[in-house]
This record gives sequence, structure tokens and C-alpha cells, in this order.
Amino acid sequence: MASEAKTLPSAGRLISGKSDPLTLSAPECELGIGSVIAQPDSADLIDGVQVQPYPLWPDDRGYFLEIARLGRGLPAGFPAESTQVSAALSYPGTIKAFHYHLEQTDFWVPVQGMFQVALADLRQDSATFGRRNTFHVGVLRPWQILIPPGVAHGYKVIGAGPAMLVYVTDRHYNPKDEGRIAYDDPSIRYDWEIQYK
Repeated sequence: MASEAKTLPSAGRLISGKSDPLTLSAPECELGIGSVIAQPDSADLIDGVQVQPYPLWPDDRGYFLEIARLGRGLPAGFPAESTQVSAALSYPGTIKAFHYHLEQTDFWVPVQGMFQVALADLRQDSATFGRRNTFHVGVLRPWQILIPPGVAHGYKVIGAGPAMLVYVTDRHYNPKDEGRIAYDDPSIRYDWEIQYK
């Protein structure tokens, strides 16, 4: 398993404004995918990122899963009055990356297909600034992922079929809170290609 825990990159270009609540920079990374997270309690997790397996109840008709209960689990602190639930269906090979938020926390639950989820810590004051995490999640690894503000996030649909991501956010969508970085950003240098091992 690859690990970036000991060699964190230096700060690259500043991407947040002076009045923003977080100081965010695109880290200068080597080409790669960072730490591949194979256990929910991995020591290589970016600070504030939380992972929890969720149960599936399959039967001859299909399967059932519970996304979230307000006040419980990883999104326990999400306020009922501003929590938003959304879903995105993406086709095989689709890359949606990178997004980040200054204030919003995301809670991701992959419910169909498989995803390669990529995270990068953009928070200059974080002990894990510049660390990248990769997760292979979905029907073969049913994990929920909590993503704090200042952590860039994106995904690639892997496998032969479409994939659906249900995501719960602790506030309603606000375009002023969201930033975007290209999937092929020359500083983050995330390698979306198949990793031949």
C-alpha cells in the first residue's frame, strides 16, 4: 500500500481568498494516488476524514441500505434545517474532480457500482496538508466517507457499469462555498490511470 504519511509536499499556489474562513493551497505533490485506504481506521487518513462500513441487506429482490439517520452515525452533527441530500449517477470512466468547500462537510455513500474516490488535504494549517487518500468503494466495499471542509474530493467510476453516489451535506448548496480544481491539476498530480502492480 502506498503511503504519503512521512513525505508531505510543500505549499503550492494559494487557492483561497484573504477573507475566506480557511487558508487553502494546492500542494506540490509527486505523480501518484497517495495512500490507498484499505481499513476504515487507517493511520494514513487525512485529518478529519472519517470512514465507516455500512450494512447491505440483499435478498432475491435486490438489496436495501440505510443512507443516514439524522442525529446518528458519521453525519450526527448535521443540522436538520440545513441538511441536503443529493444523488449523482455517473457512467463508467467518468471523472468528477476536484471540488472543495470552505465551510460545508460532505457525507458520501456509494450505493451502486464502484468508485475510485480521491481526496487531497488543501488546509495549510492541517497536520496532513498535502496528503492524498484513495478509496475503492461501492458495492464491493460499502463504506461511508465523511469529508471535512478544505479537503478536495473527486471520483472516477471504475468497472463496467454506471455508479450512483448519494451525498448528504450539512448545509444547502451555496456556490460561493464551493471551489473547483481540475482533475489533472499540475500541483496535486493525482494519477487517474489504472495502477498496474
